Amino acid sequence: MQMEMQHRIAAGRDCVNAGAPERIAALAAGFRQNGWPVLHVRHRDDAAHSPLHPAAAGYPPMACAEALEGEAIFVKRTSSAFASTDLAAHLQARGITELVVTGAVAGFCVNSTVRHGADLGFDMTVVRDAVIGFDLPAAGLCAQVIFDVTLAHLEADFARVIDSASVLAAAD
Repeated sequence: MQMEMQHRIAAGRDCVNAGAPERIAALAAGFRQNGWPVLHVRHRDDAAHSPLHPAAAGYPPMACAEALEGEAIFVKRTSSAFASTDLAAHLQARGITELVVTGAVAGFCVNSTVRHGADLGFDMTVVRDAVIGFDLPAAGLCAQVIFDVTLAHLEADFARVIDSASVLAAAD
């Protein structure tokens, strides 16, 4: 959840779950309260024109994704959080086998990360209302269709898909 997502929402881009930042913040707070690890993944693109270039206004994390001291931050250069980071090794070294995934963007990084994590043997859970999805105007596809198809594919074979209320109830 980097500022580029907030910029897209503020610009009126066709979006699913514009309220996801508030749910992500609540989930992170619940995890922290229970002593469960909160991990952060950020996307870095070194192309000077990219909104995710480190010097770009879209690169910093949104408030809901600010890391607290001691929380691991992984900076990826690929769609999957596993492909260009040591995330898998970090998790394995700590005996973490289950991941609860939130963030952006459903049809891209969330999709790639969840599939990759499942392929590596991690138990993946996607929090439906804490994931943002956007349209693909050039393809004529609205955000809701992409989001629904993506989450249906993930739920069919790669992850549990639940709502934040279920996660927060389990955290209480």
